This record gives sequence, C-alpha cells and structure tokens, in this order.
Amino acid sequence: MRFVGAIVFSIAIVLAAYFLGNAYVKRANTNDVIAVTGSGTSNFTSDLIVWEGTFSRFSKNLQQAYEQIAADKKTVNDYLIGKGIKPDNIIFNSVNTTERSESKYDNGNFVGQEFLGYDLRQSIKIESNDVELIEKVSREITELLNQGVQFNSIPPRYYYTKLSDLKIEMISKATEDAKLRAEKIAENSGGKLGSLKKADMGVFQITGQNSGEDYSWGGAYNTSSKKKTASITMRLQYEID
Repeated sequence: MRFVGAIVFSIAIVLAAYFLGNAYVKRANTNDVIAVTGSGTSNFTSDLIVWEGTFSRFSKNLQQAYEQIAADKKTVNDYLIGKGIKPDNIIFNSVNTTERSESKYDNGNFVGQEFLGYDLRQSIKIESNDVELIEKVSREITELLNQGVQFNSIPPRYYYTKLSDLKIEMISKATEDAKLRAEKIAENSGGKLGSLKKADMGVFQITGQNSGEDYSWGGAYNTSSKKKTASITMRLQYEID
C-alpha cells in the first residue's frame, strides 16, 4: 500500500507541475505569449588605469612658492620616468594658487583678516595600459617624501577599453539564456516555442569581483576594482505554437 501511495503522490506532483506551467504561459499574455528574462555575466580584468595625485607648497613669498613647486614638478617627473612610466602618459595640470589667511579677534570682536601666505597646488594625472606598473608606482609614491615633496596620492581608477565588444557578448549570452528558459517553459506546458515577438535589453552593470556591490537602476559602473564582473539582462517575448 505504501508503494502504491508513493506512485500516486508522484503522479500528482507531475500533473501539478504541468498545470502550473500551462497556467504560467497563459498568465504571461492572453495571446499565448511566453515572457522570459535571461541573464549573462562575464568576468574580466581592466586594461586601462588612471591614477591622479597632487603636490603642494606654502610660502609667504609667492615667487619663492612658485620656484619650490616648479622644483617639485621636476622631481616628480624624474621619479615617475625613472620608475618606467612613459612621458606621454604623464599629464601635469596648471598650478592652483590660493591665499591663506585667518580671522583675528580683539576681546571677542572681529578685527579683520591676517594674511599668512600662499598655497600652491599642482595636480598630475597618469593614464596607461600598463596596469601592473602604475599600480606598483602608486604604492611606492611615498618615497617622494624622502625627497621633500608633499605628494598626495588618490587611489587608481580602472577601466576596460573593449567594453563595446564585451557588451555585445553579454547581450548574446543573456538572449541565449532567455531562449532556453522559454523553450523549457513551452515544453513543460505542452506547447512549442514560436517566433520572437519582442526583445528588451536590461541595464548593463559592472561591479567589482567578489565585492558584494549592489546593482543600480541606472547601472552600476565600478572603477575601483581591477577585476570586474559584467552582467546584463534580456527580456524576450515568444509566441506559442
């Protein structure tokens, strides 16, 4: 009796799956249409790095400050070239000059501003396909402190120059995944997959590998991780024959 009961129970499960699958197809669209969403993912490594930093000088004498920061610029440039970075990859921006002052008070009353000196700041940007080299130099840049240069480094940003090709590949993967899902649903519901009626592309996302980043409605675009994961969704509608 237990054996017979088990068989009856198994048959009931199969029938329930069939009717549920069939109901899903009908609910998807009143005109016998299957709507499915497929996804595609791919891991890749960035092939372009952008690294920025600044160095500064302060002096009451403006000319002296300019001479000091000009000397720092040469020191930074020579250091980077000595590390193997090509001159064409090094971009120095113009010097930013601001006056520094502080408020003065007498018995709690403001009496004016006292001039302290000039802050001079120059930024530098490096773009290179030699990701490993720039990463290494960005970690060693504190060596400039030993040469008297106050250098402030910003964490590198990572990009991928073949993003258009990757996106096409991801669309193909997501479309294939969606089609396989549609075929399975049609098969389980006793129908046959017909022609494609509509295809909509979802948001293209780029996140850091194993980063736990959240996806964004507008599309996440990670620039802080060298190793990234790309993903995209495709929503397809098929007729049912």
